[in-house]
Amino acid sequence: MLRRRTVLASMAASVATPALAQSYPNKPITLIVPFAAGGPTDVVARLVGERMGKELGQQFIIDNTTGAAGSIAVGKAVRAAPDGYTVQIGHVGTNVANGTIYKNLNYDLLTDLAPIARLPQNPMLVCSSLQVPAKTLKELVEYLKVNPDKIPGGTAGMGSGSHLGALAFFAATGTSYQLIPYRGTGPAMQDLVGNQIQVMVDQSSNSLPQVRAGKIRAYGITAKTRSNAAPDIPTAAEAGYPMEVSIWHGLWAPKGTPSEIIDRLNKAAIAAMQDSDVRHRLEDLGQDIPTPAEMAPAAFAAFHKEEYARWKKILEAANVKIE
Repeated sequence: MLRRRTVLASMAASVATPALAQSYPNKPITLIVPFAAGGPTDVVARLVGERMGKELGQQFIIDNTTGAAGSIAVGKAVRAAPDGYTVQIGHVGTNVANGTIYKNLNYDLLTDLAPIARLPQNPMLVCSSLQVPAKTLKELVEYLKVNPDKIPGGTAGMGSGSHLGALAFFAATGTSYQLIPYRGTGPAMQDLVGNQIQVMVDQSSNSLPQVRAGKIRAYGITAKTRSNAAPDIPTAAEAGYPMEVSIWHGLWAPKGTPSEIIDRLNKAAIAAMQDSDVRHRLEDLGQDIPTPAEMAPAAFAAFHKEEYARWKKILEAANVKIE
């Protein structure tokens, strides 16, 4: 009798999954954002989420869950029901670096979430407040060397994109500055504009609008070539400091989310990336759009694994960790 019940339960589950996928979605979808409103991840989430909502016929509700460089938000996604109604957006910091930095995470970043789609990536800008006397990247490096560890600089938290960018900057220039963690890049940028902090290596999607508005100064971009969105900003390599760091974003669902639902979400994400208005707005912020092939769940999973191994070596070498 027990075996018969088990078989019947298995048959019921196999029938229920396609039915669930066919009716999906029939209510709003929560999109967990690991940082405060106004930051670069939040900007990408709102642009992509709005367009995916139109594609799926349901609204994406933004849930800004801040703290611990995104690890709280990721944990919230891991614990959510695997029914497709909770999706998490993250980046190389929240869903890669945190796995090395935080030794006591109660989840595995490579196995406890299901990859949905790779999203845009963008290089970093080395920026300062307007009160900093340096006018070029070389002058900024000299300014930091004359004032070792005295200049306040901001990050969105340990393991954030701006933290990883700062580590890359330190390695390339042989300098350092005070790393002051914020609960998101938005608040850090406000203090950079107000000269409460003086330096930040920040995602171009967040910093470029402030540069254009004349509120902060940009010294260099961490890419091989200049950005079409800001051709007047030289690469760091042009000043003699080769530094290539791009912060990519992605979408994940809780482990166990039916593959049919993952596929629907993936198709909606691809449609968002192919939307001309969305592409224009992202590219205007210096974002690079992945191809549909790069966005496929399997391709994104492989890329995620490679990035995890790459940054694990970098972070362990820098001895960056939180017990």
